[in-house]
Amino acid sequence: MIALIIFIFVFGYIGITLEHPLKMDKTVPALLMAAVMWALLAIGFHEGMFNVIDGHENVFSFLGGHDNEHAEEGFTNLLLHHLGKTSEILMFLIGAMTIVEIIDLHRGFSIIKGWIKTKSKKSLLWIMAILGFILSAIIDNLTATIVLVTLLRKLIPNRNERLWYTGMIVVAANAGGAWSPIGDVTTTMLWIGKRVSAMALVTKLIVPSIVCMVVPTFLATLMPAFKGNIEVDANEYDEEEKQLLSSKTMLFLGLGMIVSVPIFKTITHLPPYIGMMLALGVVWLVSEYIHPEEDFTEERKHLYSPHKALSRIEMSSILFFLGILMAVAALETLVYGSVMIDGAEVQVGTLRYVAEMLNGAIPNQNIVVMLLGILSAIIDNVPLVAASMGMYSLPMDDSLWHLIAYSAGTGGSMLIIGSAAGVAAMGMEKIDFIWYFKKITWLAALGFVAGFVVALYIV
Repeated sequence: MIALIIFIFVFGYIGITLEHPLKMDKTVPALLMAAVMWALLAIGFHEGMFNVIDGHENVFSFLGGHDNEHAEEGFTNLLLHHLGKTSEILMFLIGAMTIVEIIDLHRGFSIIKGWIKTKSKKSLLWIMAILGFILSAIIDNLTATIVLVTLLRKLIPNRNERLWYTGMIVVAANAGGAWSPIGDVTTTMLWIGKRVSAMALVTKLIVPSIVCMVVPTFLATLMPAFKGNIEVDANEYDEEEKQLLSSKTMLFLGLGMIVSVPIFKTITHLPPYIGMMLALGVVWLVSEYIHPEEDFTEERKHLYSPHKALSRIEMSSILFFLGILMAVAALETLVYGSVMIDGAEVQVGTLRYVAEMLNGAIPNQNIVVMLLGILSAIIDNVPLVAASMGMYSLPMDDSLWHLIAYSAGTGGSMLIIGSAAGVAAMGMEKIDFIWYFKKITWLAALGFVAGFVVALYIV
């Protein structure tokens, strides 16, 4: 049964990667994979074939006897816990995407578009990469990617050209998120878990992160895709690109409320999705009463309504994220075997078992951490970082924690589904997994390795 659950994950993952050859939306294998894995997990657990484990290393067995009620409650709470953690990310994503769509309805991004005067593909690439790097450190890599991909649609009408820029934005956004405690979910985990301090994270990882962004961006400028100028049809935008009375207000309000989310979290210590709910509520409230046009009538209100913004967000990518995270959670929950920790044999989940085996097979921790970065492109980096936090009992700001923050934050760029930013870009622009693998992966890999080498000398 254990082998079958792992096989379902591998088979489902292959289905996701072959989305276009199979002519099937990636959401389908993701949802099926998660549902089947949890069904097999439940059946196997109740049949006593294996145990399950929670995040506090409490193991639950269902082997008959008076403790079955406790085991049943433990399994139910496990499922609710993972659904809750996944829902936090999904609610944050829905809130961010809705705010971005509201800004777009009010043509707020035409303000930023007006600031970018260059028609040079090379210059635009550097502008987008630097914007992605800086914005991701402030408003997190996921939201920064959503904002910049939306902006790209205004700047580059040709989708084939736009895909190249989108791929490079993912690389830059993940690099920018790695040096900020609020730039990526994994750095936030390490920060909240008191493995790193905010100041040390910034000072030690900003240079490796810059290298991780600059190297692939520079190499990309040498490629044919970024030669010449952007061709824009003079009649392409016309009416749609005219600024509204509300454009500037909604742009600065929307981005300002997104930036306020980490401030809200710092003050209240509540999860980020609560701050995003507040941000969305404020933007929604203002959008209900603001007048986008001189002669604004009630009949035209629906054109700028948040309800329309909600209808424009990519729900398929939200559901895909739900499926992939719940599938990974099933692997994290399944007890695969036992390992020796502090002289005692302890049962651990599948992902933790893999991490421990890697640590035992490869004594050099730096190589293990680099492999962690590579694995984060294949498997969600959140459980990998969680496993690494449980593997090592080192003091705050130990060099290993900073290397883990860098690897987990930037390694996901090597595959389009390896990071939240990549998943969002994939959903928004319908990027083919194989296309990204052929065109962008090698650039992201070179940037990752270059930054990692620099990090070894700095941290």
